[in-house]
Amino acid sequence: MHNADASLAGRCVLVTGASSGIGRAIALASARAGADVALTYRRNEAGAREVERDISSAGRKAVVIRADVADESSVHALGETARERLGRIDAWVNNAGADILTGPAATLSDVAKLDLLMSVDLRGTMLASWRAADILAAQPDGGVIINMSWDHVLTGMAGRNPELFAAVKGGVLAFSKSLARSVAPRVRVNVVAPGWIDTSFAAGIDDRRRAAIADATPLRRWGTPDDVAGAVVFLASPAAAFLTGQTLLVGGGAVM
Repeated sequence: MHNADASLAGRCVLVTGASSGIGRAIALASARAGADVALTYRRNEAGAREVERDISSAGRKAVVIRADVADESSVHALGETARERLGRIDAWVNNAGADILTGPAATLSDVAKLDLLMSVDLRGTMLASWRAADILAAQPDGGVIINMSWDHVLTGMAGRNPELFAAVKGGVLAFSKSLARSVAPRVRVNVVAPGWIDTSFAAGIDDRRRAAIADATPLRRWGTPDDVAGAVVFLASPAAAFLTGQTLLVGGGAVM
């Protein structure tokens, strides 16, 4: 009989793209739940080091690793380094994604944005998931992979950027379901699909639009990175031991 405990006491969690935003929240929530954490960054080392200090202050071990999930050799090295420095990996969270909304990539052409999202969000998630599956399956207790999608892949949203996100994040969701069947029963694979979350991209949305989005959401507010992190911690914990191939929509009910 499994212990229905949502804590991560004594566990080791790897979070890609954890230097800011949702990844940062997942890394910190995992530490608060009792886990040691490996966190990756690609450019923002200062942010990653800040997360490392916060985790250490919480009494947990933190390991910072530079990684580019779009690069196969970097993903392979990431798995080896994390396992060596933590001893094992119980949960591998593929959070890293390309920012085509607020950074320099926001000015790219549609095709260039698509190439970037395909490379980082879809290909990167697939490469990292395959590497994680190999590592977790070789461990006595297996483990869990958690991938990040988007709630609106289930309903669609008008606009060129939403079209791009829907294609790529929909691919992540479909891939994760097939992977869950491939690697069961030793490894579980689940998906978290955030909706309107108050991260850096939301800062560019005017107050009227922000209010309209909140009003159209059954729970009448924007989500926070901590809302997403809570779902990830649950899926990584023994409380979710009988869940695989599932998708948790973290969007306040905007998509059901």
